[in-house]
Amino acid sequence: MASQQHLEKMQLRQNYRNLWHTDLMSTIQADTPYCCFAFWCAPCASYLLRKRALYNDMSRYVCCAGYMPCSGRCGESRCPEFCLFTEVFLCFGNSVASTRFLLQDEFNIQTTRCDNCIIGFMFCLQQIACIFSIVAMIVGSEEIQEASQLLSCLADMVYCTVCACMQTQHKVEMDKRDGMFGPVMAVPPVQQMSRLDQAYPPTVGYPSQPVYDQPYGHPPPQAQGYPAGGYPPAGYPPSGYPPAGYPPSGYPPSGYQK
Repeated sequence: MASQQHLEKMQLRQNYRNLWHTDLMSTIQADTPYCCFAFWCAPCASYLLRKRALYNDMSRYVCCAGYMPCSGRCGESRCPEFCLFTEVFLCFGNSVASTRFLLQDEFNIQTTRCDNCIIGFMFCLQQIACIFSIVAMIVGSEEIQEASQLLSCLADMVYCTVCACMQTQHKVEMDKRDGMFGPVMAVPPVQQMSRLDQAYPPTVGYPSQPVYDQPYGHPPPQAQGYPAGGYPPAGYPPSGYPPAGYPPSGYPPSGYQK
């Protein structure tokens, strides 16, 4: 039942739409001092990040953030600080991954393909190094043993580097959450729209008085080329208009209806 819930959560994370503030490739440039701190003192960084992810409220602490079968069964409520200390030193990888899942579920953050490739390469390299160590132990060849030792050293370096970048990524994301990158963008005001029961649209953002010089209607006579003395001008229509005998007799014809 618990494994099914974890599987559903992993599938749900694939549909998240938000992205990390910085990807794994850019974490060194984003915060170089903290990346060095996370590399040389990884458990300390994991301890501080988990506590910060919980908003410094250790009453909310659960072992491995509730993502492991042992979560909630280790007496965390009695001494959460000591349990977290034990987690980051004895289960360091799980502590980093649990903090990552905690942030992803809180902010609906998905991991990019590039980050997934880096994390997957780290796991594959560890598995290959483990296989080489087993083969070297079985065969007993010195050359294979030296190769397995070099591969194990490379896998450990990649593991420590990727974990440091991941923890820096978590730290930068929480800096963004806590508003350390400047004020949060203000939400734009709600736009008002006219409704069918309104005679006119709302006047929000418009001048209260019309800015036109003339009222609505036909333009003045001067604008149409007529003299300013009045409309119609004097002497219009001319005398003798219409002419005599107009309209002719018998027009309109009988039976015509308007």
